[in-house]
Amino acid sequence: MCNLENTERRQQFEQAVTDGEMDELNELKSWLFKENIRLQNQQNELSVREDMLKREKEQFKAEVEEIKHRLKADQKRFVQKEAFFDKKMDILKNGFAELEGDRKKFEREKLRLEAERNAYSGYTMEADLANMLFRGVNSQLALKKRYKDLIKMFHPDNIAGDHEMVQAVNKTYEKMKHDYELIRRA
Repeated sequence: MCNLENTERRQQFEQAVTDGEMDELNELKSWLFKENIRLQNQQNELSVREDMLKREKEQFKAEVEEIKHRLKADQKRFVQKEAFFDKKMDILKNGFAELEGDRKKFEREKLRLEAERNAYSGYTMEADLANMLFRGVNSQLALKKRYKDLIKMFHPDNIAGDHEMVQAVNKTYEKMKHDYELIRRA
């Protein structure tokens, strides 16, 4: 609409210049003055907008540079953390490998000890000691006397008493008593 109005004004201007009437020329001057002011205002407004865009462009460039700098720092930190994580993972892997080796050693030692225990399953120190304490007994009466002496010595109520030793002495006594009874019957 503005362009149509401007076109009409130009036509009027051309006609007024050619016709040459003063009122029309004054009106035309007034219009030219207003149009000149309007164009200057538009030019000033465009200049202000251009300056504002330049400032925004500079600010945008600064923000982009700052973001690039932060991104670079974050990438560097990420690489460092990744290397630290890898070191931790290696330490853990080595620790687990050592634990697995220790577990295997423990299992082997356990199996060896179980085999030794199975080999000596009938062997007890108390039984051997009890057999040794009854050594030299050659009659049922001597067996009974030695048994009473040993029970007095190892009874749990005594200071040097030992319940397991009493059990071993009882077991050995019963076995030897049974053997003497078998010999006497035969």
